[in-house]
Amino acid sequence: MSLPHAILTALLEKPSSGLELTRRFDRSIGYFWSATHQQIYRELGKLEAEGHIRTLPAEQPARGQKKSYEVLPAGRAELARWTAASQDPKPQRDVLLLRLRAAAVVGTAGLEADLRRHLELRRRQLAEYEEIQRRDFPPGKDAPEDRLRHLVLRAGIDLETFWTQWLGQALREVRELPETGLPET
Repeated sequence: MSLPHAILTALLEKPSSGLELTRRFDRSIGYFWSATHQQIYRELGKLEAEGHIRTLPAEQPARGQKKSYEVLPAGRAELARWTAASQDPKPQRDVLLLRLRAAAVVGTAGLEADLRRHLELRRRQLAEYEEIQRRDFPPGKDAPEDRLRHLVLRAGIDLETFWTQWLGQALREVRELPETGLPET
């Protein structure tokens, strides 16, 4: 249900073609709500059929010209309704945590190397978010829309900070454990 709302948000920020939306997802919204090129195009068709968006008229008709979309009042109203609605948090599902739990019964062989890999990936993501913060949110940039966008970015920074700290702790714990499988019961 959230992908159409992510698309409406992106189009309200800037009318775009499907390809431009895909690129913008890769650079911003995709950090916390990912979608493939095909999913975006499928949703654009649905949103247009529902009367939430429309194709912008082409300046000059041309065969194969990319379509650009803008949000209609019904789409803005739907996004406002969705934004104001209450939603419960989703249960946490993380394969790495499940694998750690499984290691408690089958042993930790190979786990340390993957924890190091996860730690490196999380450190890189944290560095990327911090660079975006330095670049896009200098001191004094505090318009309401900037503050909300920065709040989302800070959530990413805080989550990656948590994960890097937790992974460091997990690595220390796993290093203290024997690497062999645990006895069968």
